[in-house]
Amino acid sequence: QVQLVESGGGLVQPGGSLRLSCAASGFTKYYYTIGWFRQAPGKEREGVSCISSSGTSTYYADSVQGRFTISRDNAKNTVYLQMNSLTPEDTAVYYCAAEGGITPVQAMCVMTSHDYWGQGTQVTVSS
Repeated sequence: QVQLVESGGGLVQPGGSLRLSCAASGFTKYYYTIGWFRQAPGKEREGVSCISSSGTSTYYADSVQGRFTISRDNAKNTVYLQMNSLTPEDTAVYYCAAEGGITPVQAMCVMTSHDYWGQGTQVTVSS
C-alpha cells in the first residue's frame, strides 16, 4: 500500500523559511516522480515543484522559482521542499503526490490529478 506522509509545515513570518518533507513507502516500482502541490482557500490546487526519480530533473512554478528548492534522498525515500523568502501568498495546504514510472517533471506539476497523495501540511506565512 502506497503511503505519502508530509511534515514540516507551520507558522512563519514573511521572509522566513520552512522545510517540508514527504516520506514515501509502499512503492513496488523503483521509479516514481514526486511533486509538491498547494491549495489556498478559495483557489485551485497548483503544482509548486516536481522532481524525477533520480533527482536529476526538477521543475518549479514561476511563483516559487529562485525561492524554493526540491530535493530527494532515495536512501530515505524522502523528498524535501526547502522554502525560503516566504510571503503571505505562499500560505496554503501543501501536499505531495507521486506517480509510479517515469513521468516528466513538468507534466507531473501541470497535472493536478495523481494516483497517490499525502494528507497535506499547513503552511501559514503571517506576521
